[in-house]
Amino acid sequence: MADEQNEKRLKQSPADGSRFEREVMTDLDEKTADSPRGMALHTRILLGLIVGVVAGVTANKLLGGSDSRVVWIVSNITEPVGQLFLRLLLMIVVPLVFSSLVVGVAGIGDVRKLGRVGLKSFAYTLVISAISVFIGIGLTNTIRPGERIDPTTAAELQQRYSVDATKRVEETKATNSTDSPLMQVVRTLVPSNPVTAVASETPNMLHLMFFALLLGVAATLVSTEVAAPLLRGLQGLYEISAKIIEIVMKLAPYAVACLLFTNTARFGLDLLQALAWFVLTVLGGLAIHMFGVYSLSVYFLSRISPLEFFRRIKTVMLTAFSTSSSNATLPTALRVSEENLGVPRDIGSFVLTVGATANQNGTALYEGVTVLFLAQLAGVDLTLAQQLGVAYLAILGGIGTAGVPSGSIPFIIVVLVNYNINPALIAIILGVDRILDMCRTTLNVAGDLTTATYVARSEGYELLKPLAPSKIVPSVGAPTAAQSVVK
Repeated sequence: MADEQNEKRLKQSPADGSRFEREVMTDLDEKTADSPRGMALHTRILLGLIVGVVAGVTANKLLGGSDSRVVWIVSNITEPVGQLFLRLLLMIVVPLVFSSLVVGVAGIGDVRKLGRVGLKSFAYTLVISAISVFIGIGLTNTIRPGERIDPTTAAELQQRYSVDATKRVEETKATNSTDSPLMQVVRTLVPSNPVTAVASETPNMLHLMFFALLLGVAATLVSTEVAAPLLRGLQGLYEISAKIIEIVMKLAPYAVACLLFTNTARFGLDLLQALAWFVLTVLGGLAIHMFGVYSLSVYFLSRISPLEFFRRIKTVMLTAFSTSSSNATLPTALRVSEENLGVPRDIGSFVLTVGATANQNGTALYEGVTVLFLAQLAGVDLTLAQQLGVAYLAILGGIGTAGVPSGSIPFIIVVLVNYNINPALIAIILGVDRILDMCRTTLNVAGDLTTATYVARSEGYELLKPLAPSKIVPSVGAPTAAQSVVK
Protein backbone atom coordinates (compact mmCIF):
# COMPACT_ATOMS: atom_id res chain seq x y z
CA MET A 1 0.00 0.00 0.00
CA ALA A 2 2.80 2.41 0.88
CA ASP A 3 4.55 1.74 -2.43
CA GLU A 4 1.28 2.36 -4.35
CA GLN A 5 0.71 5.64 -2.54
CA ASN A 6 4.30 6.71 -3.13
CA GLU A 7 4.08 5.95 -6.85
CA LYS A 8 0.75 7.79 -7.11
CA ARG A 9 2.24 10.81 -5.35
CA LEU A 10 5.21 10.86 -7.72
CA LYS A 11 2.92 10.79 -10.76
CA GLN A 12 0.71 13.55 -9.41
CA SER A 13 3.51 15.96 -8.48
CA PRO A 14 5.94 16.30 -11.37
CA ALA A 15 6.81 19.85 -10.35
CA ASP A 16 8.44 18.85 -7.07
CA GLY A 17 11.56 17.49 -8.72
CA SER A 18 10.57 13.83 -8.53
CA ARG A 19 10.07 13.57 -12.27
CA PHE A 20 13.53 14.94 -12.97
CA GLU A 21 14.98 12.62 -10.35
CA ARG A 22 13.37 9.61 -12.03
CA GLU A 23 14.83 10.71 -15.35
CA VAL A 24 18.39 11.00 -14.09
CA MET A 25 18.28 8.02 -11.73
CA THR A 26 20.26 4.95 -12.68
CA ASP A 27 18.74 1.52 -12.23
CA LEU A 28 20.92 0.70 -9.25
CA ASP A 29 17.87 -0.04 -7.12
CA GLU A 30 15.56 -1.77 -9.55
CA LYS A 31 12.63 -2.38 -7.15
CA THR A 32 11.94 1.20 -6.08
CA ALA A 33 8.61 2.81 -6.91
CA ASP A 34 10.34 5.68 -8.72
CA SER A 35 12.62 3.49 -10.82
CA PRO A 36 13.56 5.06 -14.17
CA ARG A 37 11.34 4.57 -17.16
CA GLY A 38 12.44 3.00 -20.40
CA MET A 39 15.44 0.78 -20.97
CA ALA A 40 17.56 -0.05 -17.91
CA LEU A 41 20.91 1.70 -17.59
CA HIS A 42 23.01 -1.47 -17.71
CA THR A 43 21.22 -2.50 -20.94
CA ARG A 44 21.94 0.87 -22.54
CA ILE A 45 25.59 0.70 -21.47
CA LEU A 46 25.88 -2.78 -22.95
CA LEU A 47 24.33 -1.60 -26.22
CA GLY A 48 26.75 1.34 -26.28
CA LEU A 49 29.64 -1.06 -25.74
CA ILE A 50 28.53 -3.28 -28.63
CA VAL A 51 27.94 -0.32 -30.96
CA GLY A 52 31.37 1.13 -30.16
CA VAL A 53 33.23 -2.14 -30.76
CA VAL A 54 31.38 -2.97 -34.00
CA ALA A 55 31.77 0.56 -35.39
CA GLY A 56 35.44 0.75 -34.40
CA VAL A 57 36.41 -2.63 -35.83
CA THR A 58 34.48 -1.86 -39.04
CA ALA A 59 36.22 1.50 -39.44
CA ASN A 60 39.61 -0.12 -38.82
CA LYS A 61 38.98 -2.91 -41.35
CA LEU A 62 37.55 -0.69 -44.09
CA LEU A 63 39.70 2.42 -43.69
CA GLY A 64 42.59 1.57 -41.36
CA GLY A 65 43.51 3.08 -38.02
CA SER A 66 45.73 5.74 -39.58
CA ASP A 67 43.18 6.95 -42.15
CA SER A 68 42.65 10.71 -41.92
CA ARG A 69 38.88 10.35 -41.57
CA VAL A 70 39.22 7.87 -38.70
CA VAL A 71 41.84 10.05 -37.03
CA TRP A 72 39.55 13.10 -37.36
CA ILE A 73 36.55 11.30 -35.86
CA VAL A 74 38.64 9.99 -32.97
CA SER A 75 40.36 13.31 -32.28
CA ASN A 76 37.31 15.56 -32.61
CA ILE A 77 34.36 13.42 -31.53
CA THR A 78 34.81 10.09 -29.78
CA GLU A 79 37.93 10.82 -27.71
CA PRO A 80 36.65 14.17 -26.35
CA VAL A 81 33.26 12.66 -25.45
CA GLY A 82 34.89 9.68 -23.76
CA GLN A 83 37.32 11.87 -21.85
CA LEU A 84 34.49 14.21 -20.83
CA PHE A 85 32.72 11.30 -19.16
CA LEU A 86 35.88 10.05 -17.45
CA ARG A 87 36.86 13.50 -16.21
CA LEU A 88 33.35 14.15 -14.87
CA LEU A 89 33.51 10.94 -12.87
CA LEU A 90 37.06 11.57 -11.65
CA MET A 91 36.14 15.17 -10.82
CA ILE A 92 33.77 14.02 -8.10
CA VAL A 93 35.95 11.20 -6.72
CA VAL A 94 37.95 13.35 -4.27
CA PRO A 95 34.95 14.97 -2.49
CA LEU A 96 33.04 11.68 -2.55
CA VAL A 97 35.93 9.60 -1.20
CA PHE A 98 36.76 12.12 1.51
CA SER A 99 33.19 12.65 2.71
CA SER A 100 32.15 9.00 2.54
CA LEU A 101 35.25 7.76 4.36
CA VAL A 102 35.09 10.30 7.19
CA VAL A 103 31.35 9.77 7.69
CA GLY A 104 31.72 6.00 7.34
CA VAL A 105 34.48 5.78 9.94
CA ALA A 106 32.58 8.08 12.30
CA GLY A 107 29.46 6.01 11.68
CA ILE A 108 31.20 2.86 12.86
CA GLY A 109 31.58 4.77 16.10
CA ASP A 110 33.70 2.26 17.99
CA VAL A 111 37.43 2.34 17.32
CA ARG A 112 37.61 -1.34 18.21
CA LYS A 113 34.96 -2.17 15.62
CA LEU A 114 36.83 -0.03 13.08
CA GLY A 115 40.00 -1.97 13.79
CA ARG A 116 38.09 -5.22 13.42
CA VAL A 117 36.57 -4.17 10.08
CA GLY A 118 39.95 -2.96 8.83
CA LEU A 119 41.71 -6.17 9.88
CA LYS A 120 39.07 -8.33 8.19
CA SER A 121 39.31 -6.26 5.01
CA PHE A 122 43.11 -6.44 4.94
CA ALA A 123 43.24 -10.18 5.64
CA TYR A 124 40.61 -10.93 2.99
CA THR A 125 42.41 -8.72 0.45
CA LEU A 126 45.76 -10.36 1.14
CA VAL A 127 44.42 -13.92 0.77
CA ILE A 128 42.31 -13.24 -2.33
CA SER A 129 45.14 -11.27 -4.01
CA ALA A 130 47.57 -14.10 -3.34
CA ILE A 131 45.14 -16.58 -4.90
CA SER A 132 44.76 -14.38 -7.98
CA VAL A 133 48.53 -14.08 -8.47
CA PHE A 134 49.12 -17.83 -8.15
CA ILE A 135 46.31 -18.49 -10.64
CA GLY A 136 48.01 -16.16 -13.11
CA ILE A 137 51.50 -17.55 -12.57
CA GLY A 138 50.21 -21.13 -12.75
CA LEU A 139 48.48 -20.47 -16.08
CA THR A 140 51.53 -18.68 -17.48
CA ASN A 141 53.81 -21.60 -16.59
CA THR A 142 51.31 -24.02 -18.13
CA ILE A 143 50.50 -22.16 -21.35
CA ARG A 144 53.90 -20.42 -21.70
CA PRO A 145 52.60 -17.61 -23.96
CA GLY A 146 56.01 -15.94 -24.20
CA GLU A 147 57.38 -18.92 -26.14
CA ARG A 148 54.43 -18.98 -28.56
CA ILE A 149 54.71 -15.46 -29.99
CA ASP A 150 56.50 -15.11 -33.32
CA PRO A 151 59.87 -13.30 -32.88
CA THR A 152 59.20 -11.18 -35.98
CA THR A 153 55.85 -10.07 -34.57
CA ALA A 154 57.48 -9.30 -31.23
CA ALA A 155 60.13 -7.15 -32.91
CA GLU A 156 57.50 -5.27 -34.92
CA LEU A 157 55.41 -4.57 -31.84
CA GLN A 158 58.45 -3.44 -29.87
CA GLN A 159 59.39 -1.05 -32.66
CA ARG A 160 55.83 0.28 -33.06
CA TYR A 161 55.48 1.20 -29.39
CA SER A 162 59.14 1.93 -28.62
CA VAL A 163 58.62 5.68 -28.22
CA ASP A 164 55.83 5.26 -25.67
CA ALA A 165 57.74 2.51 -23.87
CA THR A 166 60.89 4.63 -23.61
CA LYS A 167 58.88 7.51 -22.20
CA ARG A 168 57.27 5.31 -19.55
CA VAL A 169 60.59 3.74 -18.56
CA GLU A 170 62.18 7.16 -18.14
CA GLU A 171 59.25 8.42 -16.07
CA THR A 172 59.45 5.38 -13.83
CA LYS A 173 63.19 5.80 -13.31
CA ALA A 174 62.71 9.48 -12.52
CA THR A 175 60.19 8.73 -9.78
CA ASN A 176 62.08 5.74 -8.34
CA SER A 177 62.95 6.56 -4.76
CA THR A 178 66.32 5.87 -3.11
CA ASP A 179 64.79 5.99 0.40
CA SER A 180 64.89 3.01 2.74
CA PRO A 181 61.87 0.64 2.60
CA LEU A 182 60.43 1.99 5.86
CA MET A 183 60.81 5.58 4.68
CA GLN A 184 59.07 4.68 1.41
CA VAL A 185 56.13 3.29 3.39
CA VAL A 186 55.94 6.51 5.44
CA ARG A 187 56.04 8.71 2.33
CA THR A 188 53.50 6.51 0.54
CA LEU A 189 50.92 6.54 3.32
CA VAL A 190 51.27 9.78 5.29
CA PRO A 191 50.85 13.17 3.57
CA SER A 192 52.80 16.15 4.77
CA ASN A 193 50.05 18.35 3.34
CA PRO A 194 46.67 16.72 2.57
CA VAL A 195 45.61 19.66 0.40
CA THR A 196 48.68 19.35 -1.80
CA ALA A 197 48.12 15.59 -2.04
CA VAL A 198 44.85 16.09 -3.95
CA ALA A 199 45.61 19.38 -5.69
CA SER A 200 46.90 17.83 -8.90
CA GLU A 201 45.72 16.16 -12.10
CA THR A 202 46.33 12.78 -10.48
CA PRO A 203 45.56 13.12 -6.75
CA ASN A 204 47.31 10.81 -4.30
CA MET A 205 44.36 8.74 -3.07
CA LEU A 206 46.38 6.93 -0.39
CA HIS A 207 47.29 10.26 1.20
CA LEU A 208 43.67 11.41 1.03
CA MET A 209 42.39 8.17 2.57
CA PHE A 210 44.92 8.27 5.42
CA PHE A 211 43.88 11.81 6.33
CA ALA A 212 40.17 10.95 6.05
CA LEU A 213 40.61 7.85 8.23
CA LEU A 214 42.45 9.83 10.89
CA LEU A 215 39.82 12.58 10.81
CA GLY A 216 37.01 10.02 11.09
CA VAL A 217 38.66 8.28 14.04
CA ALA A 218 39.26 11.59 15.81
CA ALA A 219 35.60 12.55 15.25
CA THR A 220 34.53 9.55 17.33
CA LEU A 221 36.76 10.59 20.22
CA VAL A 222 35.48 14.13 20.73
CA SER A 223 32.10 15.34 21.96
CA THR A 224 29.04 15.31 19.73
CA GLU A 225 28.64 19.09 19.95
CA VAL A 226 32.09 19.56 18.45
CA ALA A 227 31.99 16.94 15.69
CA ALA A 228 28.32 16.91 14.63
CA PRO A 229 28.45 20.12 12.48
CA LEU A 230 31.46 18.80 10.55
CA LEU A 231 29.88 15.38 10.04
CA ARG A 232 26.57 16.93 9.02
CA GLY A 233 28.36 19.04 6.41
CA LEU A 234 30.29 16.04 5.08
CA GLN A 235 27.06 14.01 4.96
CA GLY A 236 25.57 16.77 2.80
CA LEU A 237 28.67 16.75 0.58
CA TYR A 238 28.33 12.99 0.17
CA GLU A 239 24.64 13.19 -0.80
CA ILE A 240 25.28 16.01 -3.29
CA SER A 241 28.26 14.16 -4.80
CA ALA A 242 26.12 11.05 -5.20
CA LYS A 243 23.46 13.12 -6.97
CA ILE A 244 26.07 14.49 -9.37
CA ILE A 245 27.10 10.93 -10.19
CA GLU A 246 23.49 10.05 -11.02
CA ILE A 247 23.39 12.91 -13.52
CA VAL A 248 26.78 12.05 -15.03
CA MET A 249 25.77 8.42 -15.50
CA LYS A 250 23.17 9.60 -18.03
CA LEU A 251 26.13 10.02 -20.39
CA ALA A 252 27.44 6.51 -19.79
CA PRO A 253 25.92 4.67 -22.80
CA TYR A 254 27.16 7.29 -25.27
CA ALA A 255 30.55 7.68 -23.60
CA VAL A 256 31.08 3.90 -23.56
CA ALA A 257 30.40 3.74 -27.30
CA CYS A 258 32.92 6.53 -27.90
CA LEU A 259 35.60 5.01 -25.63
CA LEU A 260 35.33 1.61 -27.31
CA PHE A 261 35.29 3.13 -30.80
CA THR A 262 38.45 5.11 -30.02
CA ASN A 263 40.36 1.98 -28.98
CA THR A 264 39.13 -0.45 -31.63
CA ALA A 265 39.27 2.02 -34.55
CA ARG A 266 42.93 2.74 -33.86
CA PHE A 267 44.17 -0.81 -33.29
CA GLY A 268 41.46 -3.13 -34.61
CA LEU A 269 41.81 -6.80 -33.76
CA ASP A 270 45.27 -7.32 -35.27
CA LEU A 271 47.02 -6.80 -31.94
CA LEU A 272 44.71 -9.25 -30.21
CA GLN A 273 45.55 -11.84 -32.86
CA ALA A 274 49.30 -11.20 -32.63
CA LEU A 275 49.27 -11.50 -28.83
CA ALA A 276 46.47 -14.07 -28.69
CA TRP A 277 48.21 -16.46 -26.26
CA PHE A 278 49.11 -13.67 -23.87
CA VAL A 279 45.60 -12.21 -24.02
CA LEU A 280 43.98 -15.64 -23.53
CA THR A 281 46.22 -16.36 -20.55
CA VAL A 282 45.24 -13.09 -18.84
CA LEU A 283 41.54 -13.45 -19.66
CA GLY A 284 41.55 -17.09 -18.57
CA GLY A 285 43.05 -16.16 -15.20
CA LEU A 286 40.61 -13.29 -14.74
CA ALA A 287 37.64 -15.54 -15.60
CA ILE A 288 38.73 -18.27 -13.18
CA HIS A 289 39.15 -15.74 -10.40
CA MET A 290 35.91 -13.87 -11.15
CA PHE A 291 33.53 -16.78 -11.57
CA GLY A 292 35.41 -19.35 -9.51
CA VAL A 293 37.06 -17.69 -6.52
CA TYR A 294 34.55 -14.85 -6.13
CA SER A 295 31.59 -17.21 -6.51
CA LEU A 296 32.95 -19.44 -3.76
CA SER A 297 33.63 -16.41 -1.60
CA VAL A 298 30.15 -14.88 -1.82
CA TYR A 299 28.52 -18.30 -1.41
CA PHE A 300 30.47 -19.52 1.62
CA LEU A 301 31.58 -16.26 3.28
CA SER A 302 28.86 -13.77 2.34
CA ARG A 303 26.17 -16.49 2.19
CA ILE A 304 24.44 -15.14 -0.90
CA SER A 305 23.85 -16.68 -4.32
CA PRO A 306 26.68 -15.94 -6.77
CA LEU A 307 24.13 -15.53 -9.59
CA GLU A 308 22.16 -13.01 -7.53
CA PHE A 309 25.37 -11.22 -6.56
CA PHE A 310 26.56 -10.78 -10.14
CA ARG A 311 23.06 -9.81 -11.29
CA ARG A 312 22.90 -7.02 -8.72
CA ILE A 313 26.34 -5.57 -9.55
CA LYS A 314 26.05 -5.66 -13.35
CA THR A 315 25.90 -1.86 -13.63
CA VAL A 316 29.12 -1.53 -11.64
CA MET A 317 30.88 -4.14 -13.78
CA LEU A 318 29.87 -2.41 -17.01
CA THR A 319 30.98 0.96 -15.65
CA ALA A 320 34.33 -0.48 -14.57
CA PHE A 321 34.82 -2.16 -17.95
CA SER A 322 34.12 1.01 -19.91
CA THR A 323 36.15 3.43 -17.75
CA SER A 324 39.15 1.18 -16.87
CA SER A 325 39.30 3.03 -13.57
CA SER A 326 38.48 1.77 -10.07
CA ASN A 327 38.42 5.37 -8.86
CA ALA A 328 35.94 6.46 -11.53
CA THR A 329 33.71 3.47 -10.73
CA LEU A 330 33.79 4.06 -6.97
CA PRO A 331 30.73 6.35 -6.83
CA THR A 332 28.57 3.75 -8.58
CA ALA A 333 30.00 0.94 -6.44
CA LEU A 334 29.20 2.81 -3.21
CA ARG A 335 25.57 3.20 -4.14
CA VAL A 336 25.16 -0.33 -5.51
CA SER A 337 26.64 -1.87 -2.36
CA GLU A 338 24.08 -0.08 -0.22
CA GLU A 339 20.95 -0.22 -2.39
CA ASN A 340 21.37 -3.51 -4.24
CA LEU A 341 23.44 -5.59 -1.82
CA GLY A 342 22.30 -4.18 1.51
CA VAL A 343 25.79 -3.38 2.80
CA PRO A 344 25.57 -0.73 5.57
CA ARG A 345 26.89 2.61 4.42
CA ASP A 346 29.48 2.91 7.20
CA ILE A 347 31.06 -0.44 6.25
CA GLY A 348 30.65 0.04 2.49
CA SER A 349 32.20 3.51 2.47
CA PHE A 350 35.23 2.28 4.40
CA VAL A 351 35.81 -1.01 2.55
CA LEU A 352 35.07 0.22 -0.98
CA THR A 353 36.93 3.50 -0.67
CA VAL A 354 40.09 1.83 0.60
CA GLY A 355 39.57 -1.09 -1.80
CA ALA A 356 39.54 1.16 -4.87
CA THR A 357 43.29 1.59 -4.30
CA ALA A 358 44.31 -1.29 -2.06
CA ASN A 359 42.25 -4.27 -3.29
CA GLN A 360 43.12 -4.90 -6.92
CA ASN A 361 43.15 -8.64 -7.50
CA GLY A 362 42.91 -8.31 -11.28
CA THR A 363 45.88 -5.96 -11.37
CA ALA A 364 47.96 -8.34 -9.23
CA LEU A 365 47.11 -11.26 -11.54
CA TYR A 366 47.89 -9.21 -14.65
CA GLU A 367 51.21 -8.00 -13.30
CA GLY A 368 52.32 -11.54 -12.44
CA VAL A 369 51.33 -12.88 -15.88
CA THR A 370 52.96 -9.98 -17.73
CA VAL A 371 56.31 -10.23 -15.95
CA LEU A 372 56.54 -13.98 -16.60
CA PHE A 373 55.37 -13.55 -20.20
CA LEU A 374 58.05 -10.96 -20.96
CA ALA A 375 60.66 -13.07 -19.15
CA GLN A 376 59.76 -16.06 -21.35
CA LEU A 377 59.88 -13.83 -24.42
CA ALA A 378 63.34 -12.56 -23.46
CA GLY A 379 64.58 -16.10 -22.83
CA VAL A 380 65.07 -15.44 -19.10
CA ASP A 381 64.31 -18.60 -17.14
CA LEU A 382 63.08 -17.53 -13.71
CA THR A 383 63.67 -20.02 -10.91
CA LEU A 384 60.93 -21.05 -8.49
CA ALA A 385 62.33 -18.70 -5.87
CA GLN A 386 62.33 -15.83 -8.38
CA GLN A 387 58.75 -16.61 -9.41
CA LEU A 388 57.72 -16.54 -5.76
CA GLY A 389 59.44 -13.16 -5.58
CA VAL A 390 57.39 -12.01 -8.58
CA ALA A 391 54.25 -13.25 -6.81
CA TYR A 392 55.17 -11.33 -3.66
CA LEU A 393 55.82 -8.14 -5.62
CA ALA A 394 52.61 -8.58 -7.64
CA ILE A 395 50.56 -8.86 -4.44
CA LEU A 396 52.15 -5.65 -3.16
CA GLY A 397 51.63 -4.07 -6.58
CA GLY A 398 47.94 -4.96 -6.48
CA ILE A 399 47.68 -3.12 -3.17
CA GLY A 400 49.70 -0.05 -4.12
CA THR A 401 48.86 0.46 -7.81
CA ALA A 402 46.85 3.58 -8.65
CA GLY A 403 43.23 2.88 -9.55
CA VAL A 404 43.47 4.64 -12.93
CA PRO A 405 43.88 3.40 -16.52
CA SER A 406 47.28 1.73 -17.13
CA GLY A 407 48.25 2.31 -13.51
CA SER A 408 50.12 -1.03 -13.38
CA ILE A 409 52.62 -0.24 -16.16
CA PRO A 410 55.15 1.63 -13.94
CA PHE A 411 55.12 -1.22 -11.41
CA ILE A 412 55.76 -3.83 -14.14
CA ILE A 413 58.72 -1.80 -15.38
CA VAL A 414 60.22 -1.74 -11.86
CA VAL A 415 59.85 -5.53 -11.52
CA LEU A 416 61.41 -6.13 -14.95
CA VAL A 417 64.43 -4.05 -13.97
CA ASN A 418 64.64 -5.91 -10.66
CA TYR A 419 65.00 -9.25 -12.50
CA ASN A 420 67.38 -7.94 -15.18
CA ILE A 421 64.77 -8.12 -17.96
CA ASN A 422 64.90 -5.37 -20.58
CA PRO A 423 62.18 -2.89 -19.52
CA ALA A 424 61.80 -1.77 -23.14
CA LEU A 425 59.96 -5.07 -23.74
CA ILE A 426 56.96 -3.42 -22.11
CA ALA A 427 56.34 -1.95 -25.57
CA ILE A 428 55.10 -5.34 -26.76
CA ILE A 429 52.02 -5.33 -24.54
CA LEU A 430 51.15 -1.60 -24.63
CA GLY A 431 48.82 -2.03 -27.59
CA VAL A 432 46.59 -4.52 -25.77
CA ASP A 433 47.01 -3.07 -22.30
CA ARG A 434 43.86 -0.94 -22.53
CA ILE A 435 41.48 -3.77 -23.38
CA LEU A 436 43.05 -5.96 -20.69
CA ASP A 437 42.91 -3.00 -18.31
CA MET A 438 39.16 -2.85 -18.86
CA CYS A 439 38.84 -6.53 -17.97
CA ARG A 440 41.05 -6.47 -14.87
CA THR A 441 39.38 -3.30 -13.57
CA THR A 442 36.06 -5.15 -13.75
CA LEU A 443 37.59 -7.89 -11.60
CA ASN A 444 39.07 -5.32 -9.20
CA VAL A 445 35.74 -3.62 -8.58
CA ALA A 446 33.85 -6.92 -8.23
CA GLY A 447 36.50 -7.93 -5.67
CA ASP A 448 35.86 -4.76 -3.66
CA LEU A 449 32.16 -5.66 -3.51
CA THR A 450 32.90 -9.25 -2.41
CA THR A 451 35.04 -7.80 0.39
CA ALA A 452 32.25 -5.45 1.45
CA THR A 453 29.67 -8.25 1.55
CA TYR A 454 32.03 -10.54 3.48
CA VAL A 455 32.81 -7.90 6.10
CA ALA A 456 29.16 -6.90 6.44
CA ARG A 457 28.06 -10.53 6.85
CA SER A 458 30.82 -11.22 9.38
CA GLU A 459 29.60 -8.21 11.38
CA GLY A 460 26.12 -9.74 11.57
CA TYR A 461 24.27 -7.75 8.90
CA GLU A 462 21.66 -9.36 6.67
CA LEU A 463 22.45 -8.75 3.00
CA LEU A 464 20.35 -8.20 -0.14
CA LYS A 465 17.95 -5.89 1.69
CA PRO A 466 17.89 -2.17 0.81
CA LEU A 467 18.90 0.03 3.72
CA ALA A 468 17.57 3.44 4.67
CA PRO A 469 20.15 6.17 3.98
CA SER A 470 22.32 7.16 6.94
CA LYS A 471 21.60 10.56 8.38
CA ILE A 472 23.61 12.59 10.83
CA VAL A 473 21.50 14.27 13.49
CA PRO A 474 22.43 16.00 16.73
CA SER A 475 22.31 13.76 19.79
CA VAL A 476 22.36 15.84 22.93
CA GLY A 477 24.21 14.27 25.79
CA ALA A 478 25.83 11.53 23.74
CA PRO A 479 29.39 10.78 24.73
CA THR A 480 30.73 10.56 21.16
CA ALA A 481 30.03 12.14 17.80
CA ALA A 482 29.68 8.74 16.21
CA GLN A 483 26.42 8.19 18.06
CA SER A 484 24.90 11.01 16.02
CA VAL A 485 25.08 8.79 12.93
CA VAL A 486 21.84 6.88 12.78
CA LYS A 487 20.10 4.79 10.19
